Amino acid sequence: MARPRKKSDPNQWPVPCGRCGEHHQVVANWPDGGVCGYCYQQAKRTRGTCACGHEGVLPGRIEGQPACRRCSGVKLNVDCRTCGAEDELYRGSRCWSCELAVLVDGLLTNPETGVMAAELVPVAQALKSMKRSNSGVTWIRQRHVTAFLKDLVVAPTITHEKLDELPGAHRTRNYIRGLLVEHGALPRRDELAIRYDRWAMSALERVSSDDHRDVVRRYIRWHHQRRMKQIETVPHGTFLRSKQTVTVTIEFLNWLHDHGITLDELRQEHLDAWLADGPSTRRFVDRFIPWAIKCRLVDPELTIARHRRGTSPTLPKSEQDVAVERVVHTDELTARDRAAAILVIVFGQHIEDVIQLTWDDVAVTGDVVTVRLGKTEFALPSPLDEPMRQLAATPGNDLTASHPNSTWVFRGYSPGQHIHGSSLRERLKTVFSTRAARLGTLHELTKLGPVPIIADALGYHPSTIERHAVGSAAVYSQYIAAARDQRMTS
Repeated sequence: MARPRKKSDPNQWPVPCGRCGEHHQVVANWPDGGVCGYCYQQAKRTRGTCACGHEGVLPGRIEGQPACRRCSGVKLNVDCRTCGAEDELYRGSRCWSCELAVLVDGLLTNPETGVMAAELVPVAQALKSMKRSNSGVTWIRQRHVTAFLKDLVVAPTITHEKLDELPGAHRTRNYIRGLLVEHGALPRRDELAIRYDRWAMSALERVSSDDHRDVVRRYIRWHHQRRMKQIETVPHGTFLRSKQTVTVTIEFLNWLHDHGITLDELRQEHLDAWLADGPSTRRFVDRFIPWAIKCRLVDPELTIARHRRGTSPTLPKSEQDVAVERVVHTDELTARDRAAAILVIVFGQHIEDVIQLTWDDVAVTGDVVTVRLGKTEFALPSPLDEPMRQLAATPGNDLTASHPNSTWVFRGYSPGQHIHGSSLRERLKTVFSTRAARLGTLHELTKLGPVPIIADALGYHPSTIERHAVGSAAVYSQYIAAARDQRMTS
């Protein structure tokens, strides 16, 4: 990433740069004039084909167009002594790519044997082949990364369990683990399920009594962990909800212990008192109580009001139209965020479903762009197709070793992972609330066709679409009644 420019200062640097015209320190005098440090760096990184046919670094300027050193007369050393290629040099007349290769080979080779482990060879090759070598050098030279890799290469075996034992920051471990998985050094595993298991073990330590700790352990094992094992990959939303549910359950059981109440003594007035004397998140105990009733741990007559659906705000039709215009016809968002926004506000898709789209679900041809949602392929009309075309051409996060063969449409920064739903929601918040936009879209779509067809096409359960249909019909009936009353009074 280029350094941010300081403010132009004509008092300190009275002679302007011959290229950008701003007043910064001039570091070189070339045939087209004095060049400031910012333009000097940019010139070293300008690559292409000169008018003479030379391919490589084009630091010079001829009639405003980039030109090679020979044609422009610019004197600049961009010849790597190691590989012989023209490129920006890092140090000692060695380019960034060669410097990265030296660092990678040095760090991933076992110093005791002088041999690189076979599992690490593909990882090393991927790192050395990064398109943005300077980013690789910057990353690998960080102390915590260097220290972790040094510990890794002397480990007797490379396994997930061994990685967990190595000292180091959590983020560093997870990133390197991701690289190892993506390049075949480690088998793929469900990291969220592993994280939940570890979190659950520590959560049990917060339970006040042994009897309640046993109940929470059973609740975690036979309710949450059992459900997680039934799905291929644990969604992030399931991971967060399971943590929150267990946290509230522990708080409830600790409250009972403090008041000298056992589970078999729990009565409705106790439950109501706990719910009334705390934040609204206490209502998440409604997921524990039915399980406890099923296991015959509490009075089967206990009741708790479940969360009422249909209370979330929806984006009105007029604001939906404005949001679509902003997404399609302005550059407020990147191509990736615009493509995601269209799937939310036009097709009513959950963010969690959007981020899991792969290029197997999307087809981009010269004539049409199609996206498979639920059981139906939708053709995106122009200009709704443009962001997806841009994303197909430049998928992003492809300059490092993180995504060697990734099929994710919305790639994340972690190796082999899609973008996090929370970060995508945060960026789209500048245009609309994703939840309100999705609910508003579903309300409008239910006016256009039968519930079963809409549900099947968009991948929703029919009962979900039916609720939206009832809600939109209620709003429409209110409009009819208001219009009728207005005619009668006029």
